[in-house]
This record gives sequence, structure tokens and C-alpha cells, in this order.
Amino acid sequence: MNNLLIFNFNSTKAWSGWEIQNDVVMGGNSFSKLERSKEGNAIFKGYVSLENNGGFASLRYRFAPKEISNYTKAYILLKGDGKNYQFRLKSNLEEKASYVYTFKTTGNWQTVQVPLKEMTPTYRGRSLNIANFSTDEIQEVRFLIGNKRAENFRLEISKIALK
Repeated sequence: MNNLLIFNFNSTKAWSGWEIQNDVVMGGNSFSKLERSKEGNAIFKGYVSLENNGGFASLRYRFAPKEISNYTKAYILLKGDGKNYQFRLKSNLEEKASYVYTFKTTGNWQTVQVPLKEMTPTYRGRSLNIANFSTDEIQEVRFLIGNKRAENFRLEISKIALK
């Protein structure tokens, strides 16, 4: 089976679909930005603030529905800063729930493997009592940091694919 490429940052300069969404939507003070490394990778970096009930920063990418019924894992090539991050999926932009997988970065380049069926449903940071991810389509991927502490962060992302 072939891989399904979701995004390869260093093979395109067209990043317009990527958007920052931080806790300022709820009154928080966190900030983040997306930059390009000299190698062409995405650098998602900033500061998570706990002020005004804040506490998260995120980077999302929305796209036309992609059929994923033949895929079981997401593979993300990235380099973090030793902190925990969340990889999130939405099968449909209209639904409220996001499906979440938390991973720890090592400070070195690594390939994070995300078993899709282990992604758990959440809404506004709360777990939902519904089944884990089990749909045949996706329309959004997101990286989120929200470790319940004020902190600087830096996540470099090369590519995201499904296998």
C-alpha cells in the first residue's frame, strides 16, 4: 500500500492552508508563529501563557476530505524540544470533537507513529464518552501544546503521512 501524504513542508512553498489558533480565542495570552527553516521545514514556536485562563497554542491545516479507510497510522517526521505535544485529527469540520494522540519529543529528529484507532475524542480539553477515532475520512490535522504550564516551545515539522 502506498503512503497518503498529508503535507510535506520542504517540498512546497504553498503553506497558506496552515493557520495558528491560540487560546486568545478564549481570552488567553499565548502566542505562536509559523516560520520556515533554512531546510524548508515548518517551525511552530511561541509561548504558552496561563494568564486569563489560557494555556494552549496550536497549528492547524484544513483540506478537502481525504479517504483514509485503508490507513492505520499517521507518521510525522519532526524535531521537538523535549516537551509533550498533541497531534489531532478531525474527520469532519462540522463536528465538535477532535481526536487526540499525545507524544513526547526527544530533542532530536524522530518519526512519531500515531495509531489512528488509539486517538481519543476530546472537546475543549475534556475527554468525551464516545468511541476512539474510527472514521474513513479526515479534513483537519492539528498540532497543539497545552501542558498546564507557562513555557516557550519549538516544534520543527518536516512531513505528515498516513500508512
